[in-house]
Amino acid sequence: MLWKTLSLISLSACWLAGADKWDGPVPPKPDIPYLVHASNLVETESGQARSEKNGAVISGASSPARTPLSEPIFIMDARNISPERLELARLEVKGGNREVTFSGSGRRRGSARFLHLAVTPVGGHLYKIEVDEPLENGEYALSPSGDNRVFCFEIY
Repeated sequence: MLWKTLSLISLSACWLAGADKWDGPVPPKPDIPYLVHASNLVETESGQARSEKNGAVISGASSPARTPLSEPIFIMDARNISPERLELARLEVKGGNREVTFSGSGRRRGSARFLHLAVTPVGGHLYKIEVDEPLENGEYALSPSGDNRVFCFEIY
């Protein structure tokens, strides 16, 4: 009986230790979040947002990085960007551009809110970034807090 208990504890410990390991594809470029589609990775659209009076504008009406998943998962080889500082915002399409509106000072959202992300280290510099709530179809951007870099994608 003791042997069975120790074996079960050992097996459970091995399973828990492996829970945070990544056995999927590895991003080919560092510091870019990739959408995970089974065994394929889709690179998010990298760019710079233009700061405007009450928000930020990203050129183009839609992102070429697309996913049908309402709760996307990303994998990122983080070298110079802290994944814990990433914020997810829904974008509004206006006049052929994508926009996000902030109220007051700083990056507080006026017309919408930042969406919750769960960030998990999965080995080395790899991080899994998961959206914790279902998203509606539309345009979205991940951006490091306080930075104009954006990583855009579309849910269809």
